[in-house]
Amino acid sequence: MSKALVTAAILVFISPVASAQTSASADPLVTQPGWEVGGQLSDYRYEEPSLGVKIWGGRVGVTGAYTYTGAGQWFFKVDGRYAYGSLKYQGAGTLDSVPDSILETRGVFGKDYFPRSDVSLSPFAGLGYRYLYNDLRGTSSTGAVGYRRYSNYWYVPLGLTSRINVNGQWVIAPTIEYDYFISGTQISQLTDTGLGYSDATNTQDNGYGYRLSVFAEVGSWAFGPWMNYWSIEDSDIVPVGFGFGAREPKNETREYGLEVKYRF
Repeated sequence: MSKALVTAAILVFISPVASAQTSASADPLVTQPGWEVGGQLSDYRYEEPSLGVKIWGGRVGVTGAYTYTGAGQWFFKVDGRYAYGSLKYQGAGTLDSVPDSILETRGVFGKDYFPRSDVSLSPFAGLGYRYLYNDLRGTSSTGAVGYRRYSNYWYVPLGLTSRINVNGQWVIAPTIEYDYFISGTQISQLTDTGLGYSDATNTQDNGYGYRLSVFAEVGSWAFGPWMNYWSIEDSDIVPVGFGFGAREPKNETREYGLEVKYRF
C-alpha cells in the first residue's frame, strides 16, 4: 500500500469525526456497549539483543470489538486485532520484504467507577492470546538460510481506563495496562533451511508486557496513539539434531501506532 493510499484512508476515517454527535449513552463517561471496528497504522520493532537480531518495519491493521454492559456498571468486552507488515531483517546478514503478521484476541471484565462528576475509572482484567507469524525463508545478504517462525503467547491483561469529560461532548480516555505473561510456545520450522535440522518447539515461561493508549472520543468515533511492549526471557533448549540444541533467546518487542475506530 502506497503512502498516498494510506494517507487517503486516514482522511476518510477521520473526516466524519468533526460532525459526529450521536452517542450510545447519555453519559459519555460510561463504558459504551455495542460493536466497534477500526483501522491501525504502526511501527513494529523486534530485537534479540544477545544475537544482534532486529526485525522492523511498518504495519497496517484492522480491529474489532464487542462490549456488553450490565447492571451495576459492570461490562464485558471481547476484542480482536489483525496486523500485517512486510518487514526488514538484520542479523545473519540482511533480508527485505519479510512477511510478518499478528493475530490477537482478548476477553476482559471490568466495572465503571465515578470519583468525580467529570471523571470515570474503569479497571479491568481478563485473558489474552497473541499469535505471530514471521517468514524468514530465503537467503540473506551473507548467504544464511532462513525459516518460518510461529509465536504463541497466553497472558492476563490487568488495566485501567479513565475517561475525562472535556466539554460535554469530547472525552479523553487514557488506558494503562500490565500484561502478566502466563506461557508461550515458539515454533521454529528449521526444516525450511534444508540443512537436516528438525523443527524446534520451545517453551517460554517468563516475561511481561504493557500497553499505553490515549484516545479522544466524540459520539461514535474514537482516535489516538497507542503502544505495546513485550519482554520475554530465554526459553528452554530442545534438541534439533547433530548434537545441537535450539533456544529462543531473550527478546523485546515494541510497537507504536495510531488507530481510528467507530462504534455502532
